[in-house]
Amino acid sequence: MKWKTLALAAMAGVSLSGCATVMNGTNIDYTTTTDPTGADVVFLNGLKCTSPCTLELKRGADTRVDISKPGYEPVYVLIQSRLAGSTFGNILAGGIIGGVVDGGNGASNTLSPRPLMVRLSPTGSGKPAMLLDKDGKDLMTVTEHNDKVRADVAKTIGLESAGMSKNDPAQ
Repeated sequence: MKWKTLALAAMAGVSLSGCATVMNGTNIDYTTTTDPTGADVVFLNGLKCTSPCTLELKRGADTRVDISKPGYEPVYVLIQSRLAGSTFGNILAGGIIGGVVDGGNGASNTLSPRPLMVRLSPTGSGKPAMLLDKDGKDLMTVTEHNDKVRADVAKTIGLESAGMSKNDPAQ
């Protein structure tokens, strides 16, 4: 009886490995909204759209999005790939193999901020571009967000893309 239980547990662990890969996939629909709408949105990988828009991005890849609209200051936002809250549960359900598979291909990650909601700054207003929450309320300035994640994101997208230089002490 003990052997049957062990064999069943082993088979369950192997069959559930890569659970997030199966459930979530390695890509994610990523929505970008701007206030005002109609801004040009360009991701580091070359994908482009006009806000509001939704594109498919890799879950496990940090990136940068450049946003511009005539009459408004151009702005970029650093997008960070981070472990999703369900990662620990996936490891418990799928075992070490599942954790390795999902961690390796990014399936256990999500992108932050998500969705991306930005209030653009009118040219010459002196007001900062703002990240907004899902209700359209101010979260923080885009600069504050970028400063918070810049050093980490720069490791994968490069110093220049993250807005840093070789001599930047934040590395």
